[in-house]
Amino acid sequence: MKRLILVLTMVMLACTAVYADKKKKLNQDTDNFRYDIEYCQTASDGMVLVKVWSYSKRSDLAMKQCRKNAVHGVIFRGYAGAGTASHRPLVSDPTIESVKAAYFEAFFADEGPYARYVGSMMDGSAEVRKVGKEYKVGVVVSVNKEMLRKHLEDAGIVRSLNSGF
Repeated sequence: MKRLILVLTMVMLACTAVYADKKKKLNQDTDNFRYDIEYCQTASDGMVLVKVWSYSKRSDLAMKQCRKNAVHGVIFRGYAGAGTASHRPLVSDPTIESVKAAYFEAFFADEGPYARYVGSMMDGSAEVRKVGKEYKVGVVVSVNKEMLRKHLEDAGIVRSLNSGF
């Protein structure tokens, strides 16, 4: 009986380790924030619509990552659209992401605080393209840029607009 329990325990541990390793490999594509972002339009109440193109070996992972990438793009990269002025990122210091790495790791955790500032993906906006051995998935996403800026100001990540020069 003890041998049976020992064998079952070892099988369960092996399965858990294999699953965790597989999930880690799949998340590596999305943890590096590989994406392109472009402006679509400004909506009411501080919302902005952006199109995000995420890359991954699995199209479903790229689709899930689009919301996170949209918020990341608004904070760190900024975006431009055809015929429009470029929109600068909310964070002007390019080193802040590495300096505040613990904060942003928690912020961008799966279903982390970032999810409060991004709306749903627009119906019918998804485009899936096969590029080499991976997928490029584009989705239009709404981001509440005003509330996101306020959150980052409260956290001490960005200076408020009325703080002066």
